Amino acid sequence: MKTLPLTAAALAAILAVPASAETWDMPMAYSGSNFHSVTGAEFAQCVTTGTGGEIEIVTHPGGSLFAGADIKRAIQTGQVQIGERLLSGHQNEDALFGFDSIPFLVGSFDEHDMLWEAAEPTITELLASQNLHLLYSVPWPPQGLYFNQEINSVADMEGIRFRSYNNATNRLAELTGMLPVTIEAAEISQAFATGVASSMVSSGATGYDRRVWESLSHFYEVDAWLPRNYVMVNADVWNDTSEANRNVINACAGLAQYAGTWRAREYTGFTLAGLRAGGMTVEPAGEALMGELRAIGETMTNEWLEAASDEGRAIVEAYREAAAAAQ
Repeated sequence: MKTLPLTAAALAAILAVPASAETWDMPMAYSGSNFHSVTGAEFAQCVTTGTGGEIEIVTHPGGSLFAGADIKRAIQTGQVQIGERLLSGHQNEDALFGFDSIPFLVGSFDEHDMLWEAAEPTITELLASQNLHLLYSVPWPPQGLYFNQEINSVADMEGIRFRSYNNATNRLAELTGMLPVTIEAAEISQAFATGVASSMVSSGATGYDRRVWESLSHFYEVDAWLPRNYVMVNADVWNDTSEANRNVINACAGLAQYAGTWRAREYTGFTLAGLRAGGMTVEPAGEALMGELRAIGETMTNEWLEAASDEGRAIVEAYREAAAAAQ
């Protein structure tokens, strides 16, 4: 058989692909335009470039590969190598996952930074026990309340169908007399458009990305909590990755956490302005309503502390000590 000579272009194409090239699929629950997904795409490109193509990370936003609730399990079991998840959605596994969704424990990015500093070692250890290695984590903007009507008191919420996505939101619905309906982020627009739900607690970012002004009318700035998204890699995959490539991934993760946190801060004002431009009423909740909500927050905080392990209670204590020292 006659062997045909390689063209220069073909030879270059072969040499450009590393012999040990791997593709890591990275499912993400939120739309491709969401700042978490944008940050994740930049992280993926950073890793692909930094490893010289030895590891190519491909993001799958909008729940297109796995629904949000299934992403963590998919990473644990090796169905995918890496992914992003809102861990408070798994508070039923361990109360520790809900540390960032305790109502009115923190109300600003600076306070949340102190809470995360207290919690990070414990959360990292918990994930390691579940065959997961934490790479980076980015907060959401402060959570507010969305409705399709004016709300002046908790009594006004009675019977409203409320989007629930974790234990904290489910309990909030119960304590306010609303009816919790489990809805993943990718399903928000359809749920509001069809009347499956007409309220939620979420950031301005989620509402802006999902154009909720097409179905809802009011956003109340209550700064209930600042949950976090977490990017995790399967621990077996991580351990099989070369030290050089782990160093690259860690460097990219550090950049992603910094960029994502900066975006969260900047995106807060931008998205609230976007909700207003869409026609929504965006304003702080009234004093009477805030008083009732804070009382509910106290109840939920005490319930979480009772359900949490010693490690969970230590996180809250360490945060409160840091917050007191910063005053």
